[in-house]
Amino acid sequence: MGAGPVATQSNGAHAPNYEKFLDPKRQWYNNRRIITLHAWIVLLLITSSVNGFDGSLMNSFQSLGTWEKYFHTPQGSTLGLLNAIQNIGSLAAYPFAPYLTDGIGRRLTIWIGAAIMLVGVALQTAAQNLNMFIGARFCIGFGLTFATNAAPLLVTEIAYPRYRAQLTSLYNSLWYSGNIVASWTTFGTQYIGNTWSWRIPSVMQGLPSLFQFFLVLLAPESPRWLIAKGREQEGLKVLAYYHADGDDQDPLVQYEFEEIKAAIQLDRDSAKNIGWKSLVTTKGNRRRMIIIVAIAWFSQWSGNGLVSYYLSKVFDTIGITNQTIQLLITGILAIWNLFWAVLASFLVERLGRRLLFLTSAAGMLVFFTLQTICSARFAITQDTAAAHAVIAFIFLFYAFYDIAFTPLIVSYTVEILPFSLRAKGFNVFNFTVSVALVFNQYVNPIALQNIAWKYYIVYVCWIAFEFVFLYFMIVETKNLALEEIAALFDGENLQEHITHPTEVRADEKDFNEKASA
Repeated sequence: MGAGPVATQSNGAHAPNYEKFLDPKRQWYNNRRIITLHAWIVLLLITSSVNGFDGSLMNSFQSLGTWEKYFHTPQGSTLGLLNAIQNIGSLAAYPFAPYLTDGIGRRLTIWIGAAIMLVGVALQTAAQNLNMFIGARFCIGFGLTFATNAAPLLVTEIAYPRYRAQLTSLYNSLWYSGNIVASWTTFGTQYIGNTWSWRIPSVMQGLPSLFQFFLVLLAPESPRWLIAKGREQEGLKVLAYYHADGDDQDPLVQYEFEEIKAAIQLDRDSAKNIGWKSLVTTKGNRRRMIIIVAIAWFSQWSGNGLVSYYLSKVFDTIGITNQTIQLLITGILAIWNLFWAVLASFLVERLGRRLLFLTSAAGMLVFFTLQTICSARFAITQDTAAAHAVIAFIFLFYAFYDIAFTPLIVSYTVEILPFSLRAKGFNVFNFTVSVALVFNQYVNPIALQNIAWKYYIVYVCWIAFEFVFLYFMIVETKNLALEEIAALFDGENLQEHITHPTEVRADEKDFNEKASA
């Protein structure tokens, strides 16, 4: 792309090294073991649905008369606390999440998170007052941190190499699946004239966690985690069972096994790769953390926070106050978002991360600027056409947001982090997201109440800065395996350490004979 010194280090255009070991007959639709693996991965992907469910839930509740009446129409800082308390709960769990993920394993950490969230969902459904509702949301956020710290790591570490990038990108894209269920459930329950209009959607929030509570311990554990814990044969068995129909001598399995062992051994041999300090001790790691913290903050501070949690307040500023219309637009927007996010997830290896990020930022800047102009026009002239244009520009803004800042922020974060730093670095990502959300959720309602559309100008300037940052900092990782990506940040010296036995590098004839057997 020719953007700067960081970007030009990318060599993601070439075919990945593992490509020569892939059996062309082994596809996602015709191999029973890969189909089973993808079923387990779906169980992990729905972790994101819980988070998306909550984002839409609070938006929908603010358009629901029975909820507003029951809790005495929260406003200003109280409303900010209601929206922010889940993320405050998440913040409270961050000091513990990476130690559980690395210590007891990915699966058990997800199970603990699911169990805590089920308790929170039960309390929220049974809430009798505002304090009980707030406490329940804190509990949901606390459990969510454990699940969201471990689930995407497990997805990216067990996925079949050919589908790793797409599946990991789908993780955050399925945020909108929860968003859709919450939006349309609340759209239907609005006609219930009692508290079940909001208690039923609250119950629905627990469904993904319920599935994980009963099933996730039966899923495969990360082979990288098993190998790092000295359980090499178990790790090899997982790779063989799901990636090669149980053949532990398959060229692909041997390639993955040796590459993982070499990368983990390299981390162990280097004292600088131990502990939290290692996140910033090397030039490569500092670059990683700058990018990770930036995209985490951008993901919540690009104007989307206004729509995700305060869409009803945005509607009020443009004169759309009807409850049914507000809920209908919220539900349609959720479906629109899911479409674009999933589409982008399947294109990440074809188009590349860098192109998607830059296109996303440019499109957001254009349409958020137009949204600001039309909001100002409505505020000054009460022109209904301007109000309708705002809705159209919100949809177009989100189409561009969704092609990068929904699918890529999680997948890009976990793939640029080496195994030894993955849980801790991803925890920093989640922490930054929560801080940005808490800040947004306190500031946005107050700013909207006091300066209305003028607040949008702040985001216009910020999105312009995002584009410049992404242009110079995003490194292309297209068509690279997890262990290979490290060389983009740590230099070519690392590549010399990640070598593979001669017997793994089977010649084409031997491989074709084995593949056809």
